[in-house]
Amino acid sequence: MNIRNFVIIAHIDHGKSTLADRFLEVTGTVTQRKMREQFLDQMDLERERGITIKMQPVRMNFNYNGEEYILNLIDTPGHVDFTYEVSRALAAVEGAILLVDATQGIQAQTIANLHLAKKENLKIIGVINKIDLVNDSEKLEGLKQEVAKLTGQKPEEILTVSAKTGLNAEAILEKVIKEFPAPRIEISDGEKSFHALVFDSHFDAYKGVLAYIRVIEGEISKQKTIIALASKSKIQILETGVFKPELVTVGKLSSGEIGYIATGLKNPELIRVGDTLASSQSANPLPGYNEPKSMVWASFYPETADDFDLLKDALGKLKLNDAALHYEPETQEALGRGFRLGFLGMLHLDITAERLKREYNRDVIITTPTVSYKIKTRKGDILEIFTPADWPDLAQIESVEEPWINLGILLPSRYLGNIMKLVGNYRGIYNHTDYLGLEHLILNFNMPLSDILVDFHDRLKSVSEGYASMNYDFSGFKTGNLVKLQILIAGEPVEAFSKIVSKEKAYHEGNSMVKKLKEIVPKQYFPVALQAAISGKVIARETISAMRKDVTGYLYGGDVTRKNKLLDKQKKGKKKRAAFSRVQLESNVYLKMFRN
Repeated sequence: MNIRNFVIIAHIDHGKSTLADRFLEVTGTVTQRKMREQFLDQMDLERERGITIKMQPVRMNFNYNGEEYILNLIDTPGHVDFTYEVSRALAAVEGAILLVDATQGIQAQTIANLHLAKKENLKIIGVINKIDLVNDSEKLEGLKQEVAKLTGQKPEEILTVSAKTGLNAEAILEKVIKEFPAPRIEISDGEKSFHALVFDSHFDAYKGVLAYIRVIEGEISKQKTIIALASKSKIQILETGVFKPELVTVGKLSSGEIGYIATGLKNPELIRVGDTLASSQSANPLPGYNEPKSMVWASFYPETADDFDLLKDALGKLKLNDAALHYEPETQEALGRGFRLGFLGMLHLDITAERLKREYNRDVIITTPTVSYKIKTRKGDILEIFTPADWPDLAQIESVEEPWINLGILLPSRYLGNIMKLVGNYRGIYNHTDYLGLEHLILNFNMPLSDILVDFHDRLKSVSEGYASMNYDFSGFKTGNLVKLQILIAGEPVEAFSKIVSKEKAYHEGNSMVKKLKEIVPKQYFPVALQAAISGKVIARETISAMRKDVTGYLYGGDVTRKNKLLDKQKKGKKKRAAFSRVQLESNVYLKMFRN
């Protein structure tokens, strides 16, 4: 059987999904009547934002030199937050198309994904896209040399295409057949040996968990029983099929093929991405890929307490389709019961919240994103802290460590000064510079992960006029001068608003937060003090003036002392009320604050 399994990898917005559209047209997999832009992007959210969030496999049939070939393509995301999706796709294939936008050139994530492909020992071919937008032949030749240097090809071997018009799309498929190796076909000894790698999964209300698999050895068909080695679950196959790109049932899946199996399992925890499916429990698990490590943490709370179980059910189903998502229950006095979620980055967080709303109709309150910290106590214990609520008393802390990253910024050399000035405003440490051709370079820094969470990427794009791109990976934990910033409303600490910040940024953060709260918290019948404090010491303050009632409105004359007496009485009442009253915050206050 002639099979080629491959992926398209690239930086975000370099035309992966558009090129996949042309492949679907060239092979006749999708008719012109059904064709739409970004066909493999199944979610409305993906088409609206113009980005791929979920990898999507598709099986195409292509005739080359009179022979029929099966081409299994996996379209992958390009954003750094979804690198884990890319790594899982790479484990299921033998080749990768490295796609580069002719107008933008090589970007940070282009190189990061290339390194992932090289780790899997994949055959890589370079392709330059959007040549219909480039008139400068000298610039194009220079880009060919840069891509060839990365892929190990000769410059004349780099294909140039226009995914929009379809120019040279068929030539890429021919090159895939000629240069990508066919999968190794492992024939099993009867039914004793079956191995398959689970590279993705999906939940179906009728068929249970659908496991997306790459068959390594043997074959599988309906009604056969296999075992998921990690969970030790027995599975009787309800259905086997392939992606066309919709699910199409086939009689069996054999070694070298990519497809899906319907397990009938209703518990998403029983099938894990990266697990091995085998014919017996004694089989050796396949080398899969590392479990994703959450980089960013935030708490999700239902807007009404009664929706807790519905949110729990929605997260369970979303986890099945997003293996990088981590969650566990937690409780806060102000917000009630909710979940602490771990993400690969801020875009991952944003997409998860949007998917909960669209796919499961769950609106949530999201707390301020944070990272995990390691605290060494004076007793010698090591605590891992995910939320400020768990932060111990200052007297118990010996030292605090925070996660750091290796940050690579790829930029045209003319923006070097702007980028260095920008990073100077953060706690970044310069490492070295790598030169990529004459006009581009990569600046390498070490930086605390917390520093890039909120606005670093936006500011990077601003100072480079959109030309700079960044990629990062976790490097380890380092000791930092960190403190817990508390927010007090009318003297009462509100734990939901607490943050962990570096000591030198504490005043700026605290001042900013109390100013925001002054605009959001409703007025009371007494003055309300908004304070930011560190270990009981107030570092910033704002005051919400009291709601005033006109107690002199009914007076129609007389001496001014009558009016003054009423105002003094009102003033004493407000002072007394302020001493004993507490401010009850409604849920919309938290919602507005966290969204800000």
